[in-house]
Amino acid sequence: MTTESVKSRQLMDATGIETALDSLADSIAKGSQGTEGLAMVGIRRRGVPIATRICERLRKTLDSEVIEGVLDITLYRDDLSQVASQPVVSGSQIGFDVTDKRVVLCDDVLFTGRTVRAALNAICEFGRPRTIELAVLVDRGHRELPIHANHAALVLETSLQEVVKVHLKEVDGDDCVEILPLDQPAR
Repeated sequence: MTTESVKSRQLMDATGIETALDSLADSIAKGSQGTEGLAMVGIRRRGVPIATRICERLRKTLDSEVIEGVLDITLYRDDLSQVASQPVVSGSQIGFDVTDKRVVLCDDVLFTGRTVRAALNAICEFGRPRTIELAVLVDRGHRELPIHANHAALVLETSLQEVVKVHLKEVDGDDCVEILPLDQPAR
């Protein structure tokens, strides 16, 4: 597929993202592990607001406390030298022991699986979770590693000539998910 044949289009608007987050929260709540010892951990950047929004939903529907953390995977990436000569490390904020917890890692898009691999290595620095699950807004395929999402709001086939871009109001000022040709900048 050539870049010229790929058209930009919106996959979700703000309402669609809210519906997707409701679906993810429901899937997590109904998970076979239950909600005891549940810890939501957002992968820094857009995984963090996703985890926060899911936590808010779970707290409201389950009427129980769900602990939340932030995971910075920068130093665990296998492409660190390609990302930047001086990578910015914001740090993880996990104020609890993950040992024996049901940890749900949250991210915006699952693509090759390399970000998740880095997150798995990073989270184990904080203890030994009972289980680790993955929740994503979009699973776009093209895995390079044997990793899958336990909870995915949208699963779609994409071309390697496309980019799936998630915008979240906490980071970008608005909520939407769009698909763009590889060489077109996001709005």
